This record gives sequence, structure tokens and C-alpha cells, in this order.
Amino acid sequence: METVYIETTIPSLYFDERTDAKTVARREWTRTWWDSHRQNYRLFTGAPVIEELSRGEHLRKKEKLQLVRDLEILRGNEAVTEAIEAYVERYVMPRDPSADATHLALASFYKCDYLLTWNCMHLANANKFGHIRRVNTLLGLHVPQLVTPLEMIGENHET
Repeated sequence: METVYIETTIPSLYFDERTDAKTVARREWTRTWWDSHRQNYRLFTGAPVIEELSRGEHLRKKEKLQLVRDLEILRGNEAVTEAIEAYVERYVMPRDPSADATHLALASFYKCDYLLTWNCMHLANANKFGHIRRVNTLLGLHVPQLVTPLEMIGENHET
């Protein structure tokens, strides 16, 4: 069974209540993937996702945490820390927010097939993928596919 690392934006978008067209579309694609497709994969998340969702006050915080409660949690180690440092030093990921580098390092170190995210600036960004692939290859790490729920739903899904 293929594996998927669930990044923070997935539970966040699942419960997002904004009404602008872009957010509504992303929320519906996220819900469609989560409700109808996730059972086809083995799901993981990282300790930073739980930390990010637990921090501060935000709408539907309890529901977001509930959504990921049964996922296997991947934890950092020395190799993950080294990968994070390499991503920042090689300008793959920004120093802040370092969580993006952590999500990528966890998904790479634990050889997840996919990293599922709506972070299209730092993660699911075709312009960055070649750089990520080169650095992961130098580090001897697996390169997960960096995708959005829409890409995981497939081309037969109508918007």
C-alpha cells in the first residue's frame, strides 16, 4: 500500500470556513480526497503537524486534531535534523517557517510515497521539485511526490 504524509494544511483546509472561491474549491477537494480516497493509502503525519495544530487558538482546532488522531506519527531523529539543516543551507526551504523543511525531511527519511499539502509555495511547487530532488539525492534520501489533494483525486474529478 502506498504511503502518504499528511501536512498541516490538509486538516486546516478540511475545516476552513472561508467563502472565497479558491478556498471553497480547495476545501471540497480536500474533503473529497479525505472522505473517499484516503482508505487506499497508509497515512502518516509528523509530530510538527500535531504541534502546529495544537498551538494557539483557531477555529475548529479540536476537529482538526481529531481528523489526524489515528494517523501514525513520524518523529525526528539525527538524520531528519541533518536533512532540515541541508534544506535550509541549500535554499531548498526557508529558515522560517522551518516546519516546511521538517515535513519534507520526515516524508523523505521515512520514504513516504507522497507528501500531501496545499503549501504550493514551498512544497507542492513544480519549480522547486528539481532542486528538492537534487538535494535529496545528495543526502541519499527518498524523494516523495509533492502533491495536492486535487492531484490525488485524479483527472476524472469535476470542479
